[in-house]
Amino acid sequence: MKLLISVDPSVGCDYVGAKSGQTSHAKCDSLMRIQGQFRVVLSLAVTGLAAIARAEPAVMDKTEPAAAAPDAYPSTEPWDERLSLHAQSTFIVQYHPPFHSPYTGPLSLTPDNSADETWSLSLFLGARLWRGADVYVNPELLQGFGFSNTTGIAGFTNGEAFKVGSRTPLAKISRLYFEQTFALDGSTETIKSSQNQVAAHRPVDRLTLTIGKYAVVDIFDDNRYAHDTRSGFMNWTIDDLGAFDMASPAFNYTYGASAELYAGRWAGRAGFFLEPRSPNAIAIDTSFRQFQPLVEVEKRHEPFGRPGKVKVLLFARRVDGGSFSGALAAARGTGQPPSTAAVRNGLVWAYGTGLNIEQEVASYLGVFLRAGLQSGQSEEFSFTQVQESASGGAVLSGKRWSRDGDAIGLAFVVNGIFSSERAYLAAGGTGIIIGDGALRYAPEEIVETYYKLAPWRWVSITPDVQFVNHPAYNQDRGPVWVFGARLHGEY
Repeated sequence: MKLLISVDPSVGCDYVGAKSGQTSHAKCDSLMRIQGQFRVVLSLAVTGLAAIARAEPAVMDKTEPAAAAPDAYPSTEPWDERLSLHAQSTFIVQYHPPFHSPYTGPLSLTPDNSADETWSLSLFLGARLWRGADVYVNPELLQGFGFSNTTGIAGFTNGEAFKVGSRTPLAKISRLYFEQTFALDGSTETIKSSQNQVAAHRPVDRLTLTIGKYAVVDIFDDNRYAHDTRSGFMNWTIDDLGAFDMASPAFNYTYGASAELYAGRWAGRAGFFLEPRSPNAIAIDTSFRQFQPLVEVEKRHEPFGRPGKVKVLLFARRVDGGSFSGALAAARGTGQPPSTAAVRNGLVWAYGTGLNIEQEVASYLGVFLRAGLQSGQSEEFSFTQVQESASGGAVLSGKRWSRDGDAIGLAFVVNGIFSSERAYLAAGGTGIIIGDGALRYAPEEIVETYYKLAPWRWVSITPDVQFVNHPAYNQDRGPVWVFGARLHGEY
């Protein structure tokens, strides 16, 4: 179900991988300017259509029905949907000025002036099949690049930048999955129609099974205040736990199955997802040879009447990954940089854990905190090169100044790696996203702030600033200032 189709095959600028070495954009500059204008116009068109669609609000009866019998699952009320259709378009442009850099390596962030952009257009189609059963599909157009082909910073600055880039839009089926919910008692809650959500009354205590193609973080590591690049923070390791090496091929979505159990103030989740065939690869290993199991436990609470959550995540991965010490030993005496690819000679297990906290402080203010680590003897496989991380921040809603759709966000993240990977990078090794050819280690420190301006409910404009100290854990390079802007529309 995964389509990689160039929308304009006559154009000679195709997609390149993060390690392809094709870092020159010069021959496509004029084309990119034209495409950039086109994407902005198309994004505005999506928001305009949303305005028209929302001009006549649908009538929805939100009256709670009487409690049903434990085995009942209401599905014929007038506010229940049979079909749902939503759309979004997001255009992000980022720029960094020159920064200090005495040397560069194969996967370094370029130290010169650099500007790159990404664009996405998505449809969210949902259908109610029978009582409690839904199916969802997300066709998308994806285009653009992160800085230096999305390399050079472990906590990368644009969550819409996948680990491959494309000069022309790629048509893809990003998600295609089935969801079945079983009621555990008769109490329900109203769920509004939204992206990948058919409107209904959902059981409060329930068991939900999901199977198909989707992202691990669609189910795990969610956080109300930091989880969506299209409306909030943009940095990879602020939106998600940096040390969570989730099963995510180069385009992020993989095949898997998960179960979620909600009972009172507690929730538990378990999942099984397929890994890519090799680190940072597009192709998924459908032989079930390489995979990721994981579990998450959630406790909801309301101190002083303010909702919050605490989650604990445990994850593992079984992959054909090379060890850092093995790569260093194999390269000793050869005069060549070490390579974990050269010592991938068997399946290895790696493990990790994470803590995820969100808490409303006031009706207009929320805070979050994440922290985690993973074993550091073998190479990271799918997400990014982080073995320990801690992040936190706050989001202030425009309710405070009578602009409900606006928001201000401020967050930080500190990422790190352990001694074996430090030695590997210092000897000239490269991983899935970083490798400067040398290393004088220091933790990577990032601060991000944004202001989301929402003149209407269906469109937002967001200036964003990020400060990256010690990019790719290197004291010899940086710091880097990243200035960005996002145009987002949705229906």
